[in-house]
Amino acid sequence: MKPQTTKEKFIDLRAQGLSFDKIAKELKTSKQTLIDWSKELQNEIANRKALELETLYEKYYLLKEAKIKKYGAILSKITSELEERDFSNVPTGRLLELYLLYFERLSQEIVEPTFKSSQEIAEELQDRELLERLVSTSPSVKLKVG
Repeated sequence: MKPQTTKEKFIDLRAQGLSFDKIAKELKTSKQTLIDWSKELQNEIANRKALELETLYEKYYLLKEAKIKKYGAILSKITSELEERDFSNVPTGRLLELYLLYFERLSQEIVEPTFKSSQEIAEELQDRELLERLVSTSPSVKLKVG
């Protein structure tokens, strides 16, 4: 049996998208063992992959909050510049186009917040746990819970 640190390294490498072949060479472990671990550790791999993606989204301003801040800042600059203009020169038309463009982009990022009571949250958690138990005890049922 391989030490736990090898499995942790495997989770990291799979989350980064490396193939079983590359991981097998790096960890000096058979592909079949890696495939078995992949099934055993699929939730951990998925979580780690989600963390990797979140980091990339954050780095490249792909998270909704970052996009809203970025578009909002640009929209504020354009608005300030438009307020300075008297609308008698041609570049103002371009500023208006930019204003509309960024206003539209910002509008697309708006998500109405939904608030749930403690009771609603507890009920959702109970439902999810029940569904996960049902799926895990019935090998013929394959559902994506999320």
